[in-house]
Amino acid sequence: MTTTRETFCFGEFELDVDAGELRRKNRRLKLQPQPFKLLLLLVRKAGTLVSRDEIRRELWPDGTFVDFDQSVNFSIKQIRDVLGDDADRPLYIETVPRRGHRFIAPISTPGKAAARPSFFPMGATGIRLEKALWTNIAELRMAESRRRRYIWVMVSVAAALAVVVGLLIWLR
Repeated sequence: MTTTRETFCFGEFELDVDAGELRRKNRRLKLQPQPFKLLLLLVRKAGTLVSRDEIRRELWPDGTFVDFDQSVNFSIKQIRDVLGDDADRPLYIETVPRRGHRFIAPISTPGKAAARPSFFPMGATGIRLEKALWTNIAELRMAESRRRRYIWVMVSVAAALAVVVGLLIWLR
């Protein structure tokens, strides 16, 4: 007896619904249950705007009392952090102020066609090209983020060295 797993692939990521895991290059990423549910909701409705009311209905049942806006914003931030996404230049999750959120990356499910229309002419080549371009954009943005972090560390080290040298000269 074979069971099919519900899995969504986008960029370098794989969202395994049955296992409740988000993976990048087969490495499990930490994502709390509520952000995972929100990511799953957005991925299942990829390309369409998911309203804040719909998010509230799907994630918090009637009678649940939470600071809804803060909880959604926190969940979106956690999702963006784990995906390496940027709110100003979104690659995966687009925010439409005061209305909701939209998953904008191309999605594929193993053994099925693309989950939403492709930007390129249809066919296997167009879908592969779209996925490759999207993956390259994601990799470039992550490399840019690493480069900025590296520069910040190097400037901090240089400043610390300058302070130490200044103290040594002052103490002589």
